[in-house]
Amino acid sequence: IYNLVARDLKVRYKNSVVGVFWSLLNPLGMSAIFTFVFTVLMPSGLPHYALFVLSGLLAWNWTVGAVVGGAQSIVAHGHLIKKVYFPVEVLPISTVLSNLVNFLLALIPLFGLMLLSGIVPGPQLVLLPLAVLTQLIFLLGLALALSALNVPFRDTAAVLDVLMLGWFFLTPVFYRVEDLAGDWSRLMYIVNPLASIIANYRVLLYYNSWPDPLFMLRTLTQALVVLCAGYLVFSLLRDRLPEEV
Repeated sequence: IYNLVARDLKVRYKNSVVGVFWSLLNPLGMSAIFTFVFTVLMPSGLPHYALFVLSGLLAWNWTVGAVVGGAQSIVAHGHLIKKVYFPVEVLPISTVLSNLVNFLLALIPLFGLMLLSGIVPGPQLVLLPLAVLTQLIFLLGLALALSALNVPFRDTAAVLDVLMLGWFFLTPVFYRVEDLAGDWSRLMYIVNPLASIIANYRVLLYYNSWPDPLFMLRTLTQALVVLCAGYLVFSLLRDRLPEEV
């Protein structure tokens, strides 16, 4: 897994002028765009809006890289699977982990933005690893399922492009869940685990306070359910993968 993660990172930044610094520049650039739109063109009224967006955008970027890359991971290494026997699940797992490295690097400018906004990280940051672990578990489940489904059903990756766009707007990256009308705010946390994951990040990194332990436990439970379901799908299709890849 370590070798695959290292290889993925080298390939990704091999011909890039700034290399791994894209992990820092990309979310900052996107945050600047959202900040301009929602503080100048359509003011949201939220203080430190750039920090608000960035605390959600980093989680979203990790999700996109892990889900889209994970879905393609087995098909992209089909030649390797046919020649050498090895645990195929390491392919989607390594994709999720390589994107985790990018996520962790991108936390550097986020902490810098916190300090520039006058927010000094408090002791509640001891729970940040738990929030990261929760998202890691969630993404592993999705990557395992989608990587296996994309072998017999090659349309999976194409459909995923459309679904990811819809998922972005249905995830509170640039808006607050509390601003949704009616019961949508409560429903959002039930049907979209990523909304709960981002909420935990926001409490820790934007509001700089202690999260509700029951809410974090429920989010972790949702992630574990997704992981179990994803591994079940992967296990059911595992024997077909070398033949159909």
